[in-house]
Parts: sequence; structure tokens; C-alpha cells
Amino acid sequence: MISNLSRFSLAAFLGIAASFGVSADKLVILHTNDTHSQIEPTDKNLGGIQRRKALIDSVRAVRDNVLLVDAGDMVQGTLYFTLFGGEVESKLMNHLGYDVQILGNHEFDNGVDQLASFFGALNADRISTNYDFTTTPLAPLFKPYVIKAYAGKRIGIIAINLDPKGMIADSNAEGVIYLDGVKAANATAWHLRHNEKVDMVIALSHIGYKEDGLISDVELAAKSEDIDIIIGGHSHTVIDPANPDGPQWLLKNAVGKPVLVVQTGKSGINVGEIEVDLDTFESYYHLLPVDSRYDNKTDAAIDSILSPYKTEVEAFRNYKIAKTQGLAVKDWSLVNWMADFVLADASSLTPRKIDLAIVNKGGVRADMMKGDVTKGTIMQIFPFDNRIVVMEISGADLADALDVMAARGGDGVSAGVDATFDPNTGKCTSILINGKPLDRTHTYTLATIDYLANGGDYMSPLTRGKVLARSEQVIYNDMIDSLMKSKKTLKADKTQRMHK
Repeated sequence: MISNLSRFSLAAFLGIAASFGVSADKLVILHTNDTHSQIEPTDKNLGGIQRRKALIDSVRAVRDNVLLVDAGDMVQGTLYFTLFGGEVESKLMNHLGYDVQILGNHEFDNGVDQLASFFGALNADRISTNYDFTTTPLAPLFKPYVIKAYAGKRIGIIAINLDPKGMIADSNAEGVIYLDGVKAANATAWHLRHNEKVDMVIALSHIGYKEDGLISDVELAAKSEDIDIIIGGHSHTVIDPANPDGPQWLLKNAVGKPVLVVQTGKSGINVGEIEVDLDTFESYYHLLPVDSRYDNKTDAAIDSILSPYKTEVEAFRNYKIAKTQGLAVKDWSLVNWMADFVLADASSLTPRKIDLAIVNKGGVRADMMKGDVTKGTIMQIFPFDNRIVVMEISGADLADALDVMAARGGDGVSAGVDATFDPNTGKCTSILINGKPLDRTHTYTLATIDYLANGGDYMSPLTRGKVLARSEQVIYNDMIDSLMKSKKTLKADKTQRMHK
């Protein structure tokens, strides 16, 4: 329970840890989320596994009770996962000594068999409260909850995951049964509190801080009675008590008691620290930036772990195939380039004239910096095993698909598409395709990626279309082949083709 609300808020806002003291009756919870295979520092020189290890070690050196947890999506985003499928990340998480690990959606990117392989290598307790894995290879790996004891106090930990439908490809989550997250959380938290007699319940979650129309940490907090702390992921939200204008970290539950809700952003650029007084169960929270201040202490064992993999990673990073003036997700230029590439490349799959292409921003994982484009650049920016498909679809279903895209603020469409939407309704008010208004009775030929064609990213209207052709290669290989042949300089088109 988080008591003394004003004291908590003041301490969290000021980031005060010194007043808490160093005692065996204190628990320090260090947490990460959405680290996305960011083993080296980002292009802004933040994060990095060496720095994270140094930070964690520095806390363990002065604290008796330290719990290290991760809230999912530890993989997908760099060549280390694209090339080695989670093997590297598992070894590093073990070396850092994580105590509890939960699933994100990207852990499923290569299917349950590969997930079982790299998750099975983890030393941490693996928990999932609202996934039923009975018929999958994951069944023996997971428990619905775990109880940890510190200074004679029992801490129950549960894990709440998102609904795979619409987010994870059906084939990648085959056999996984989703259980209602709120019901599972409340039932398990009640069991822990009343039957297992725990003193505190922590929910690790990978559902997002606040997701319109979907279960989220905000909803979970509001509908819970027995959860004290929610440590979240998925939405890449930076919840920082030092920023009073940012997302709220203290919410009320169904009976009016406070629930601490935290999240660190993404890419391992922060580690969250929660300090719990095991006598009063007051909690104090702040973010610890992972930056160059930790560069004076490196771990030779990490270099040893990475050494067998780095040669291949560097080979892809150094293989130059094109040049670019610089393309970014934020200004739409990189999303536009992807959509236009899908349209052009799909023309080799069918003799039919293709009317347009649709892609999703979520399929683009980084910006393309000005200068040389390498094989590694393309594989890191477009890391998923998606294939280009050509399909026919009715105008009515296409309009519904564009409405889904409009509801999330617009998404990637090829040149020749101009869609205006109302941000209040999340619906398109005008759709022009190659200069003509969309005809709901017409059959269109559409190029996209198979993830979207199968209803991924909540694009269920596309499942009503008919797939006519499919690329034999994953999209990043199609892109690499095309760039090696054309040798063109990639230029930015910053037109927002779906707009308010």
C-alpha cells in the first residue's frame, strides 16, 4: 500500500533518495521496458548495455534488497535480433541478473518456437498471468505469478499482457489463448493478497500507459483493488515525477487508494527506480538516466559475450549500397519512401496495374541518417519478416482500412493518395486515389505487407480482401536488392498524405 500521499508526491517530484536511507528494511525495484535490442548506445549516445550494467551494479553495491525486472519487448530493433533471434539479448539479460521477465508483443516476432528457445534460456522468473500457453512450447516456461521475500515481507508479482489479436500475427502466436487482462489481474492479485498473504502486489504490464479502446495501465489501475504498483511497457511512455506536466504516476484504484504507475520510455535510455519502505510500504519513484556518466566502468564479460556476434553485425553495417539526404519517421519522409517502395516493387509481382500501397509507421524502427546507406541500415530500420503482397479489395473495405489509419493520426500511403480525416472522429472525410474520389463500389488493386493484409496493427478490413501475389523475400531483402541495382540517392518527400 502507498500511504501518506503528499509525502510520496513530494519525494517523487524532487527525486529524493537520500532521505530514504540505506537499510535492510528497504526494497529497491529497478525496472526497464521496451529496450528493443539496444545493446549499444543510441545515435544520441544514450543507453547501452555496458552503462546499464554499471548503473545496476552501483545500486546493488549500496542496497541490500534489489529487485530487477523487465516489462517486455527486450528484443527487436537492432541487427542483434534480426541476425541472431534473441540469443544475444538472453545472454545479456542473464549477465545483468534480471529477477523477473515478462513478454512484450515483439518477443513473438519469429513465432512461439523461437520465442521458447531464447526465453527458455533466461534465468529470470518468467511470468504471464493472462496468457494460456497450455498447447504451446511456452507452457513449461511460465508461471502466473511469483512471490519474492525481502526482510520478512512477501511481494507478489503478476504479469499482464496485451491481446495478441490485431497486434501479433496469428501465425506467430499460434495456440496462445488471451484471458481478459483486468479480470486476470484482479483475480490473481486478490488470491495473492488473501490466500498467499503477500504484503504488496506489483503488476508488470505490457499493455501501454493509456490506449484508446484497449486495456491500459490507466484502466487497470482504476479497476483494481489489490494492486499497489504497475510497472508498464509497450507505449514507450516516459513517466517522470520530475516533469509535473507529463503522464501521471499516481492514480486512484477502484476503492480510492493510490496506485503507483511507472514506465521508462524505450531503448534502455532510462532505468526506473522505486524505493519501498518495507515497514510502512510507502514508495518513492524516480528515473535514472543511462548516459555517459557510466562510461568509466566497463564489464569485460559483456565484451566477451558480444564478441562472437559483432563481426557479422559490423559486416552488414559496413556494406554500402546507396546514399541518402536523410529520411525520418517524424516528418513522414521515411514512411513515404517505404510506401512508394512497396508500390514500385509490387509491380514485379503481377501484370495488373496497382492503384496504391499501404504501410504502417510501426514497421519503421529508426530514422535513416544522411550519408551512406548500408545493408545494416535497411535491416535495422525495416527488421520484420514481412513480405510484400498484392491484393484486390473493395472500395468499401479500403475506406474502412483508411479509417483505421486515420484513427491513429494517419499512416503510410503511396504517392497519389490524398486522404483528409477528422481527428475528433478518427474517420476520413475525403479520399482521393490518383486524383479520383474513392469509389466504395470499385475493386482496387492494393500493395501492402502481409502483416497488415492478415489484419495486423488492427487492420482487420484488409482481411476481407483477396491476396493475388506475394514476394518470395522479406521486405528488407527486396529493398537491399533494389538499392544495389539502382544506386540512387534517396531523397525526402515530407508530404503528409493522410492529414487533418
